[in-house]
Amino acid sequence: MLKAGVLGAGHLGKIHLRLLQESNKFELVGFYDPSKENAKKVADEFGYTSFDSIDALIDAVEVVDIVTPTLSHFECAKKAIEKGCHIFIEKPITKTVLEAEALKTLASQYHIMGQVGHVERFNPAFTAVKDKIDNPMFIETHRLAEFNPRGTDVPVVLDLMIHDIDIILSVVKSEVKNVHASGVAVISDTPDIANARIEFENGCVANLTASRISMKNMRKSRFFQKDAYISVNFLSKESEVVRMKDVPENPDEFAMVLQNAEGVKKQIYFENPEIENNNAILDELETFADAINNNTTPVVTLSQGTEALRVAQMVIDCF
Repeated sequence: MLKAGVLGAGHLGKIHLRLLQESNKFELVGFYDPSKENAKKVADEFGYTSFDSIDALIDAVEVVDIVTPTLSHFECAKKAIEKGCHIFIEKPITKTVLEAEALKTLASQYHIMGQVGHVERFNPAFTAVKDKIDNPMFIETHRLAEFNPRGTDVPVVLDLMIHDIDIILSVVKSEVKNVHASGVAVISDTPDIANARIEFENGCVANLTASRISMKNMRKSRFFQKDAYISVNFLSKESEVVRMKDVPENPDEFAMVLQNAEGVKKQIYFENPEIENNNAILDELETFADAINNNTTPVVTLSQGTEALRVAQMVIDCF
C-alpha cells in the first residue's frame, strides 16, 4: 500500500480523501488545507489527520494527490516532486503550458511518476467503446452544465471543454493543424460558453461546444469514421456503435439496408456495448497506484495532460 496524502479538502478533495481511505492500494496518511476552519471541520467530521503545512504532509507520504485550485497546482506539484513524491494532479494540469512543461522536466529529473485527473478516460461508456474508435474523421462533442459558482475562476474551456479535448487527443493519432473558436462571457469574467473547431493534420475535424450556463446537463460525444458511427453519453453512461457493412446475399427481411446513388448497398448493424458500472475517480487513482508499483506508464501522463492544456490554450487564444 502506498502512503498517500491529499492537498486540498474542498468538494472534490473530500471525495478523493474518502476513496483513498476505502482503497486497498493506498494508506491515507492525511491532508492539508490552507483554511484552518475547513481543515478542522473535515478532520472532526471524517476523522482524517490534518497537517499544519504542505511540507509536513509531503514529508509523511509517497504519493501526493493535488486537488487544489488550478492556480496552485504548479507550486504544490513542484514541492512534492523535489521531495521525491509521485503526484496525482487534478485537471487542468497547471495554469499555463510553461508551468506544465516545467513540471514534466522536473518529474523526469527526479524520476517521479505523475498522472493527470482527466476522469472521463475512466467513464465506463467511453472505455466500453474506445477500442472500436478507429481513425475517426469527424467528432462532435457537447458538454453543457447548469451554472455552478465552483470553477468560474477559469474559462469554461479549462473547466469543461478540456475533458473533451483530452478524449479527442487520446483517439486521434495526428497533430493539431488549426484551431478556430469563439466564446462569450455571460455571467463570469471569462467565457461561460464556447465553441471550437479543431482541425488535425490527417484531415480529422472536431467540433466542440461547452457551456456552464445551460438549462440542462449534457455530456455527449459522437465519432464518425469509415463505415461506423459511435455515440458516447458520458452523463447517462450509455454508448452505441452503428456499423455499415456490405449486404449479405440473403439479408434478413427486417434488416436495415441503405443504397447510395451508385447503387452500393450497405446493411446497418446496431450494437449497444455492455457498460460495467464503476467509480471513475477510484479507478483513476488505483490505476496510478498500479503504474507506480509496476513501473508502467500511467493512463493519463503528464505529457498528455500538457497537450490537453496546450490545445485548450489555443482555443482560449482565439477569443
